[in-house]
Amino acid sequence: MKNQIHSSAIIEDGAILGQGVKIEAYAYVSKDAKIGDEVVIKQGARILANTTIGDKSRIFSYAIVGDIPQDISYKDENFTGVIIGKNATIREFVTINSGTAKGDGFTRIGDNAFIMAYCHIAHDCSLGNHIILANNATLAGHVELGDYVVVGGLTPIHQFVRVGEGCMIAGASALSQDIVPFCLAEGNRASIRSLNLVGIRRRFDKDEVENLNKAYKFLFKKGDLKENAKILLEKNISENVNKMCEFIFETKRGIPVYRGRNND
Repeated sequence: MKNQIHSSAIIEDGAILGQGVKIEAYAYVSKDAKIGDEVVIKQGARILANTTIGDKSRIFSYAIVGDIPQDISYKDENFTGVIIGKNATIREFVTINSGTAKGDGFTRIGDNAFIMAYCHIAHDCSLGNHIILANNATLAGHVELGDYVVVGGLTPIHQFVRVGEGCMIAGASALSQDIVPFCLAEGNRASIRSLNLVGIRRRFDKDEVENLNKAYKFLFKKGDLKENAKILLEKNISENVNKMCEFIFETKRGIPVYRGRNND
């Protein structure tokens, strides 16, 4: 399949392009970039540093992928960049910064990401598969998002925060602590309010939804969170319940538990 490259696009010598790539007017691809098959890079987008874009991904106008971090301690570093999986959609004016030597050198995004306009993903972030970031979501450095996480619009996430698999972070929240898998968090500062029932019902059968619902109630309604998690782990109810419990033991920033009416 033939590549389609506009005459005004700049492709530096050394860049690796797959088959069926389309690069529109005034786009820029650096010499160290690797572009997969059937990738579309739209007008004015910039692909910098040692950045890999997976097959069938789309980079929309004026997105900037792989520029240096917004980190005052950053020094010019070699072999850093961004790795984006297959079927990603990166909309207009998104910025995804290169990784640093403080991490493993790369900011990582999995397959099937949907990143809406004006989002920012800082250095050394690690995002799983099937991630959705709504407009103007902003991730500080070293943030980790598990698979199937959804972050609402206008929501900032503090550096080093971990958000577990299948979570929903509501729009216009501000998150500064870790969120247990399959939960929904909202508020400023955001806290866990419920299970992400919409998300888990889309993925799991009724029995597993019930397992997660019972586990949530046991973990968060009363008592010590880690003691409750220890009891559930010993019961070995399901792999997904175990993920919730193990996450609680692994947290470094703490778990924000809402104690309002819906947790009575």
